[in-house]
Amino acid sequence: MQKLISFPFLLGLIHLCTCTYGQTFTIEQISRFPFPSELVSSPTQQEIAWVFQEEGRRNIYLASAPGFSPFKLTDFDEDDGQEISSLQFSADGEWLVFVRGGEHGGRNAHTPVNPQNLPQMPKVSIMKISMHGGKAIELAEGDYPIVSSSGKVAYLKNGQVWQTTLYEAKSEQLFQVKGNVNGLQWSSDGSMLLFVANRSDHAFVGVFRDGQSPIQWLSPSFHKDTSPRWSPDGKRVVFVRLPGGTGEAKPILEQRHSPWEIWIADLETGQANRRWKAPETVRGSVPTTDGGFNLHWAAEDELIYLSYEDGWPHLYAMKASGSASRLLTPGEFMVEHVRLSPDGLKLYFSANAGEDPSDLDRRHIGTVNIADGNMELITDGKGIEAIPAPMLDGRHVAYLSATATRPLLPTVMDIMTKNKTLIGQKNVPEDFPSSELVVPTAVQFKAADGTTVYGQVFEKDIEMSNKPAVLFIHGGPQRQMLLGWSYMDYYANTYAINQYLAGRGFVVLSVNYRLGIGYGHDFHKAERTWTKGGEEYLDVKAAGAYLADLPQVDPDKIGVYGGSYGGYLTAMALARDSDLFKVGVDIHGVHNLDGRLGVDGAYEQAPDIEEARKVAWFSSPVAYLDGWTSPVLLIHATDDRNVDFRQSSDFARRLDEKGIPYESLVIPDDTHHWMKFSNLIKVHQATCEFLERHLLGSE
Repeated sequence: MQKLISFPFLLGLIHLCTCTYGQTFTIEQISRFPFPSELVSSPTQQEIAWVFQEEGRRNIYLASAPGFSPFKLTDFDEDDGQEISSLQFSADGEWLVFVRGGEHGGRNAHTPVNPQNLPQMPKVSIMKISMHGGKAIELAEGDYPIVSSSGKVAYLKNGQVWQTTLYEAKSEQLFQVKGNVNGLQWSSDGSMLLFVANRSDHAFVGVFRDGQSPIQWLSPSFHKDTSPRWSPDGKRVVFVRLPGGTGEAKPILEQRHSPWEIWIADLETGQANRRWKAPETVRGSVPTTDGGFNLHWAAEDELIYLSYEDGWPHLYAMKASGSASRLLTPGEFMVEHVRLSPDGLKLYFSANAGEDPSDLDRRHIGTVNIADGNMELITDGKGIEAIPAPMLDGRHVAYLSATATRPLLPTVMDIMTKNKTLIGQKNVPEDFPSSELVVPTAVQFKAADGTTVYGQVFEKDIEMSNKPAVLFIHGGPQRQMLLGWSYMDYYANTYAINQYLAGRGFVVLSVNYRLGIGYGHDFHKAERTWTKGGEEYLDVKAAGAYLADLPQVDPDKIGVYGGSYGGYLTAMALARDSDLFKVGVDIHGVHNLDGRLGVDGAYEQAPDIEEARKVAWFSSPVAYLDGWTSPVLLIHATDDRNVDFRQSSDFARRLDEKGIPYESLVIPDDTHHWMKFSNLIKVHQATCEFLERHLLGSE
């Protein structure tokens, strides 16, 4: 029953559709935007560095005051699928250290990727490049480097700690301990290295000094200790303590508190004391938004952490020596991308806040003084500003900015004058169709159970009736689609698809369903979702009904597409409501929730295990195949480290056995994030062609 995509046919059809419907740009043109990431600021100069991905070519750029003209430092000029991560300045500001290779958006990040299908697997390498130009130099094979003030480079290899230096590419294993190591952090003077040894049912925080001194374990216990941070003077360490072991098998379908505590250890004694305990409420549970705990040891003995305890992910401060914690960022908005200023006195962050109610679906940059709690938003308007990088002088801050029609670019702002310098505009291709893009509109509607659902509508300003429509469902699920280009590369790419489809005459709705971020704890951590009932699908169905009720939409021409968790919900839509969703593209989706219950207890079964298994089954698309009548395109890459490829291979077999026709596109040896640009284009073209063919009648 399977039909494979023929790409010469596909490209010809895309061209035909372009001519027929008057679209003046192609899906390739709108997908060729540069995407910046890894934005960092220099510890010694008014400089910033970042990575630009341009049609699969990933390179490091540098910009310096006063003009901040971008300068390309590296020359990796091939679409080879090798990402750049862990970008950081050396303490003297003379070098940039980075990792080339791997895939840091999923499991096994340190494992090489080979989307070019080369006979020899590429390496994951730690590299350096001078601020003054020249060739990038490989220091060692490894991952997650951290550079000391004296130029030592500690890094991870096979779960253990190795070391090289900026000045001599000679590697040696620094020490060996039981467990897998993570969380490396040098003390300010470079004499000690902090780390976590994860041993499955427990984890220790350790301190390495030299090759002769024993490892110092800080208050070892039966718990899982994580996220350690040095005090500024290097005499104490703050860390998070989580429960260890597995414990009694608890009810699976019950929503309950996930405990965590903040502890402070004294290096002289090795002993630690609990400084803070999270409220024993569901909202007081372990935070799971960007940065997790966001634990910092700031100046003036202040500890910073993030908690959802008041219903929104906010920053709190407390004295390490003792005082009640203080809420720093009050209001009905979320905080993410938290950065500490160079002097340790202020925090910078992204927030979906502002004077415009639609700012709920945007991001702006905020700051807060830790001592007095004086908070302000320093950017505003209808753009997207995220991922701040405060600069050395305390007056300038770099961040990534976008609009509804202009993709993400680095920006530097003078906080005093509000003057902004947009960087890298010349990297946007001349034929990028900014002037032809639509400005999405924020919408809200109700699901069947009364839950408010959020979204953005993309629609070309032309008078037409009986329009086809497409529902886009994001992945994650803890993501939020915005009223502009996303600060995440995956969703910048889907934003491009939505804009393309809108230009082709579709009404496109991007739905922010429950489990997503940006709308408070109870929306983000909704009950009876995923394996516990899949009630987030109610939001998807409501979004489809919203489209069907629009007067300009033909209710018999509504399609759906999404990737990852969005692929799961796409499959749910096609399986449960083929009468509403006439066609779909399911990209690396999850289809069978069996084995994803998170059962606790080594030998005992949870008291509601049988009921939980039944609920998980009926939360899965595979439970509803008898009602599936809509055409579907299945897309998956074989080196997917987020969703196992077998989720699609097993699903395809089930469709075959049911006699349900489908088409497929399999990408050998790429990952969940389409590391190779040419593969990304294949996916974009296949997605749009399939939807157009079935909803525009272009067969």
